[in-house]
Amino acid sequence: MAHNEETEPVAVPPAQRSSWTSFLKAIASFSGDLSSLTAPPFILSPVSLTEFPAYWCERPALFAAIPEGKTNEERALAVLKWFISTLKGQYTSRNETMGMEKKPLNPVLGELFYGYWPDKDGRGRTDLVVEQVSHHPPITAYYIANETKKVALQGHNAQKTSFSGASIIVKQIGHATLTITLPDGKKEQYLMTLPRLVIAGLLMGSPYIELSETSYIASSTGWLSTIEYSGRGYFSGKAHTFKATVTAPSGQTIHTIDGQWDTTSKFRKTGAEFTNVLSPKEEVTVAPIEAQQDAFESRKLWEKVAQGIRGGDFEMASREKSKIENEQRQRRKDEVAKGEKWALKHFVRVESDPEYEQMGRLFNAQPPIEDTYVFQHNAPPVA
Repeated sequence: MAHNEETEPVAVPPAQRSSWTSFLKAIASFSGDLSSLTAPPFILSPVSLTEFPAYWCERPALFAAIPEGKTNEERALAVLKWFISTLKGQYTSRNETMGMEKKPLNPVLGELFYGYWPDKDGRGRTDLVVEQVSHHPPITAYYIANETKKVALQGHNAQKTSFSGASIIVKQIGHATLTITLPDGKKEQYLMTLPRLVIAGLLMGSPYIELSETSYIASSTGWLSTIEYSGRGYFSGKAHTFKATVTAPSGQTIHTIDGQWDTTSKFRKTGAEFTNVLSPKEEVTVAPIEAQQDAFESRKLWEKVAQGIRGGDFEMASREKSKIENEQRQRRKDEVAKGEKWALKHFVRVESDPEYEQMGRLFNAQPPIEDTYVFQHNAPPVA
């Protein structure tokens, strides 16, 4: 059923409707990057954007199973299956847990997030390291690895937001590279680009995300998956629809897969099931706040803000959030005055990523050259 955007914004608390209306007017008249706008407190999530890379691995068994493919084709399909299975967690799970899409807290420079998924059924333990490597523009770098299965994901993500019609358009910038070490010691890599987001439902005060346009998974073996996204329109179409075309190095289409990325999908030719994300996901394990050692660890840093948001005390949340943001502004001013620059803890920026450039040629990547953040393998253990 189509969303009727002409009715009252029923999801907006009555006391917050004037601030929501003002926020919508500010969006409509704003010409820069919308991420710099201050959202009304009720639309804020109690979770920082630094936690979002955990969505990549909330089905850790699929991540661990990638190297088990016996051929280049089997592994390319395993990567695609895992990638599609991450999308529900990344883009619709907050509607299920919070009732609607909410704006995550903007990370501070140097913010950290550590976690892991324990070994179960012989799949091996998977570890996660996240660092906010830039504030202007905001860039989040991450590294996810299962040492037992010899599979690792390294990537970074930034976002540029704009307003179009009644929706916010989010262009995701950055990429991820998955690396497998095969039994013979050879490495196989997969470059992943990210879909564009459309945040609709704003006039109703119930934002939700739909994916649009195309993303790619290119392998160093020459296999390529092209994923096209479409969603529910006003009159037709199913929400969260995708079509994936898998081509061999020769350019021949070998598989076509259709379905909904938030439920199930099938091989078009055989009707056999490809993805099924109806079962519960597995949350990342994180050390309790009182055990977190670094003041920049995300949940420790935003603890009071999150308490205010979850408890409905938006005044407290706003006050504590402003305190953190003001401290950050002062820290940046002090660095400029001293001629210093913030030192990254776990990642080093590389101006041009040769793997992106090489594998990106398979789909004429735009831009043809992109930077990357290389993990330094120096994260503390998380018990």
